[in-house]
Amino acid sequence: MTDLERENLGLGERPALLVVDMIKGFTDASCPLGCDCPEVVAANAQLIDAFHAADLPVVFTTVVYHNEGQARVFRDRINALNVLTPDSDWVQVDARLDIRKDDILLEKQWASAFHKTELDAQLRALGVDSLVVTGLTTSGCVRATAVDGLQYDYRVVVPREAVGDRNPDAHEANLFDLHAKYADVVAVADVLENL
Repeated sequence: MTDLERENLGLGERPALLVVDMIKGFTDASCPLGCDCPEVVAANAQLIDAFHAADLPVVFTTVVYHNEGQARVFRDRINALNVLTPDSDWVQVDARLDIRKDDILLEKQWASAFHKTELDAQLRALGVDSLVVTGLTTSGCVRATAVDGLQYDYRVVVPREAVGDRNPDAHEANLFDLHAKYADVVAVADVLENL
């Protein structure tokens, strides 16, 4: 079977940076959910600085479970998620990233940043027409968020150096699939050049 023909859409007039789950629980290998990924952190820091300098919206997500009933099936499947409680340091944005008071910090409980959150309404209120989706993990929350971004009618760009996964094979397979159907997978340098 041949690959689908597709168009690279690039960024729109007002992109937002959507930094998915770059929290201590995912960037610190001592957490059961985490991995050592300094290069992904550095790529995100570069993009965050560029979006701040361009006065474009930056949205950070974190995962927080406030009670036993939230995302019960997801948490039964991945027990390590239960460490992500409001009083845990694991839910804090990695200190190497510059989160500012004007940035949005969005709590979520499922893989997609759009699922059962106000993200779409917040982006529409800011006039956002496209998304640069970064973060962790490529095969999980990044993929789910990128797919939903397309389904909410945003152009989606995924900078390959700014996403990561504990499983390198899953990382590469998901980047391939995202680019085939849902998003433009590009280099960080390409995003910076087009801002």
